[in-house]
Amino acid sequence: MIETLPEVANVALQAQGSNGPALDGAAAAGLAVGLAALGAGYAERGIGAAAVGALAEDDSLFVQGLILTVLPETLVILALVVVFILG
Repeated sequence: MIETLPEVANVALQAQGSNGPALDGAAAAGLAVGLAALGAGYAERGIGAAAVGALAEDDSLFVQGLILTVLPETLVILALVVVFILG
């Protein structure tokens, strides 16, 4: 997927021409929130696996594991707040 990003950028730039930005405001906001969600999901993948492993060893680590698992989602929430403030 990451290998296709330069090609997508080239298509967007060629379609728009050289008279303005490659993306309008709504598309850029959607891309920003989507990439924030992708990054949060990638972070939660490792954190969730570690939290489940720690919970299997010691039941008292449930609250810490839950907090660390939910923490990356704040990235998406902050991205949505920025979109609503600027949009």
